[in-house]
Amino acid sequence: MTKTYRLRPPVPAEPGERSYWIQTASPDGVKRLRGLASAVTASIAIVGGGLTGLWTAWRILENDPTADVVILEADFCGSGASGRNGGQVHTWFGNLDYLRAVTGRAEAIRLARATRDAIAEMAELQRDGVLTMDLRLDGFVSYSAAPAHDGNWRPAFALLAEHDETPYRELDAREIVEVTGTATSRGGMMEQDAGTMNPFKLVMSLRERLVERGVRIYESTPVTSIVAGEPATLQTPGGSVTAKKVLIATNAWASSIREINRVMYAVDGQVITTEPVPDTLAATGLVDGKALGDSQMQVLYYQRTVDGRLLLGQGSGLPIYRDRLTRRSNSNPALEPGVVAEMERMYPSLKGARVDYAWVGPIDISASHLPVIDTLRGADNILYCVGYTGTALAQIPVVARILAAQLQGIDDEWSRSALGHQRGRITKIFPEPFRFIGATIVRRAVMRRVRMEMAGRRVGPLTKGLIALMPRYRGPGDSLGE
Repeated sequence: MTKTYRLRPPVPAEPGERSYWIQTASPDGVKRLRGLASAVTASIAIVGGGLTGLWTAWRILENDPTADVVILEADFCGSGASGRNGGQVHTWFGNLDYLRAVTGRAEAIRLARATRDAIAEMAELQRDGVLTMDLRLDGFVSYSAAPAHDGNWRPAFALLAEHDETPYRELDAREIVEVTGTATSRGGMMEQDAGTMNPFKLVMSLRERLVERGVRIYESTPVTSIVAGEPATLQTPGGSVTAKKVLIATNAWASSIREINRVMYAVDGQVITTEPVPDTLAATGLVDGKALGDSQMQVLYYQRTVDGRLLLGQGSGLPIYRDRLTRRSNSNPALEPGVVAEMERMYPSLKGARVDYAWVGPIDISASHLPVIDTLRGADNILYCVGYTGTALAQIPVVARILAAQLQGIDDEWSRSALGHQRGRITKIFPEPFRFIGATIVRRAVMRRVRMEMAGRRVGPLTKGLIALMPRYRGPGDSLGE
């Protein structure tokens, strides 16, 4: 019997709910590409016009410029996570422990180095005028915000030293205050070959280049179902696509497929952007395009934008029941005051600054905190990729190499990467309603821990025990080989 996978179309954001990136790039609205209105065929069909789908198409064309690729996007390219994130660009060196657990030692360092190469590649593409993204490689800074966090970067330094890698340098309390401009920072680390970008500009630039190179991109075209088979058929309201290979690259929205839902969960993240305050930011020392973030479990991440605003985000951890993404996953006014309060705590001189843009973005999280790449059971020609866990802009161009090689049947180091062969090693997430109940309990414990650590108080065993209920990867680690 042929299996049919039903997909829930996303709820598009209203114009005023869209991110700073989208509203400032297209103040009169995004000019959409035409929708699908007939039955077409393709060698490879990609569901999702975000950065994963676009970069994968880019890599496919690098491997074969004549490849026949169709991309289907429910809203417009970049309207999902790719146009809602904080715009931070940094490598996987800081996640080497996660990588080693999933891929083994040798592959982990290769992938981490590949993200460094991806940043250099994007800088070159921008410099040569091929892609536009406002990439500013002024560094990435992560710092301690409480005594409990002091020195928590040193284990990563030791792990990297095993591979003769020194991408970070430590900053003492005086240096970190100079770099961050906030007296709440207590020391930290800096990665120089990193920084910030405008992710929506990158999306629009990739879209334009891909169309020029023959990729058929249909916007305002939600995929309502995928009928498994060889070839597979993707049904949309106005037509269909029959393709030999399919990639599902819709981030948190892929959770409507039960099998994918079991390997990831979604939480909301809130981002705000102030009015232009260039002089105020300059007075604090924020004068360039550094990416900054603190060490809370509910991490704050921010940057000074090209036009002199402060853009600040925080993962709220607010769970989404059955991963049903509704209007609340576009805009949730209840989350904004907490982020504003954090901004004013770090930068008192910004107290009273007007918030011009505020939006929500669902974050797809895997137990390993790394992308999960697999095919649907019994449908080896339908590939999916989810679970970036908020770290993606330098990672997607690397993951896209793995996805492209698998979709094209190429036998190389990318198609053989252990990151792309996780079947049997993927930690499943609790089903509902246990997932939502557990996530709610864990979130409250995390918030309690954050409050206590920021106040310099000891976190009790009950709080730690509840936080330990958070899904964690339990795989063979370095047994995967050197």
